[in-house]
Amino acid sequence: MSIGKCIIFSAPSGSGKTTLVKYLLGQNELNLIFSISATTRKKRNNEKNKVDYIFLDKDSFKNKIGNEEFLEFEEVYEDVFYGTLKESVRILLNKYNVIFDIDVEGGLKLKNQFNEKALAVFVRPPSIQELQKRLNKRNNDSSESIHTRLSKAKLELSREEFFDKTIVNDDLSDSKKEAYNLVSEFLNKK
Repeated sequence: MSIGKCIIFSAPSGSGKTTLVKYLLGQNELNLIFSISATTRKKRNNEKNKVDYIFLDKDSFKNKIGNEEFLEFEEVYEDVFYGTLKESVRILLNKYNVIFDIDVEGGLKLKNQFNEKALAVFVRPPSIQELQKRLNKRNNDSSESIHTRLSKAKLELSREEFFDKTIVNDDLSDSKKEAYNLVSEFLNKK
């Protein structure tokens, strides 16, 4: 029987969920550990394998799907898969509360699996225009990729109602406080 709880942060790309997750990971009293997702996408310059993601080729990823090694997986963009490995999470939950930084559909699947042992938080940008500014400012993606992410964001925003809580990430300082309070309250609830 695991002792930990699950904290799921989902959002359209560029909404700030990763920033909030990293902040929460720095709050030692929450006893959080990061669930590292597997992906087939290309590694960015600043990313490290098995730290930011577990980078797999498409065949390896599909083999793991066939072997039912994922709690959830999604083809988030064409030929770009993301997934959460069952065994990794099971081991982490024996000692920690596990925090997930995950796409919207994957977050909903995890919430359905862990039910009351999970808090699902949706992080939304103040507007689509602000989201576009943030994606452009990151300087990680081509204009075609940004267009794809914005189209996907509109669909993802329609899924917000299925999450337990929403944080509108307008002011980062306020959003960090709100995230901390939501998570702390959930973890301390019996």
